[in-house]
Amino acid sequence: MNPSRHQNAPFGSILTDKMAIATYRDGAWSEAEIRVTGPLEIHPAAHALHYGSSCFEGFKAYRRADGSVHIFRMDRHVARMMQSARALVLPEPDPARLTQMVTTLVDRCRGDIPDAPGALYLRPLLFGTLPNIGAAATPSTEAVLVVLASPVWDYFAGGMKPLKILVEEHAQRCAPHLGVVKTGGNYAAAMGPTLAARKAHGVDQVLFCPGGEVQETGAANFLMIRDGELLTRSLDSSFLHGVTRDSLLVLARDLGYRVTERVFRVDEMLQWAQTGEAALSGTAAVLAGVGTLVREGVSHQVGDGSVGPETRKLREALVAIQQGEAPDRHGWLTRV
Repeated sequence: MNPSRHQNAPFGSILTDKMAIATYRDGAWSEAEIRVTGPLEIHPAAHALHYGSSCFEGFKAYRRADGSVHIFRMDRHVARMMQSARALVLPEPDPARLTQMVTTLVDRCRGDIPDAPGALYLRPLLFGTLPNIGAAATPSTEAVLVVLASPVWDYFAGGMKPLKILVEEHAQRCAPHLGVVKTGGNYAAAMGPTLAARKAHGVDQVLFCPGGEVQETGAANFLMIRDGELLTRSLDSSFLHGVTRDSLLVLARDLGYRVTERVFRVDEMLQWAQTGEAALSGTAAVLAGVGTLVREGVSHQVGDGSVGPETRKLREALVAIQQGEAPDRHGWLTRV
């Protein structure tokens, strides 16, 4: 593959021609292998298709000017996938097995990794394959583990643009006890409200604030930032514990910010937004600025409505580490 040929493709729409795969059956995992990326044969009664027994991860590998390749915070993503597997009662692969699958695939796909600010997006997927449509209350004893790789380019190739976000104070993104699990059902649950909000209000995302407590959007964590200070929701089981979120909080503390993790409400958020900044964090965009919050049909400008300087500063600090332009003081990068 010539990565530059696809640099205008939507995020995640281009896959490398290789994938890693292993299967679980009769109480044991098979040896992992590298195959040509293509369709998988799956029984129509597979547990994942009927009862949602699937989870996944998403993280990136970066190639530097010297040709070396480094994966960002792979250990945290592998650990979170194990947590998701346990929550969904799926056969849990050994972390070393998954790590080896990822690194082997990255090594075999070196030529597909775009130059910075591009990267190779990695998508491990685990799903139950037990063919039993009567197993609604029974875990799958068979599973498939796949690792896909996708060349991706600069998320903000056209320049960072402030997002418009609808504040939703009634609906929840997902079942509260499963918010911490990275499973497809959570994203499916948020899709309807998000598409409806786009049609009705012209927004980019929905910020779920059940009962008036600020939580997260359908696919990203939410941060409030101002000079020397950062505020975000304290961790609980109702929302995803983002690895990018954690990385930004660590860097903010390194840079001297006062970082506060606690429950806060919509009214406080809107008051902060009058003079401060708001942003969404996630693997794809790293940190994306919010310019407008829409509550009950009324638009509230965040700061001056643009992507703020504190948001840009934090994003640039993290991207510099990911791309090898700043020291990796926290041991976040794994060289392949």
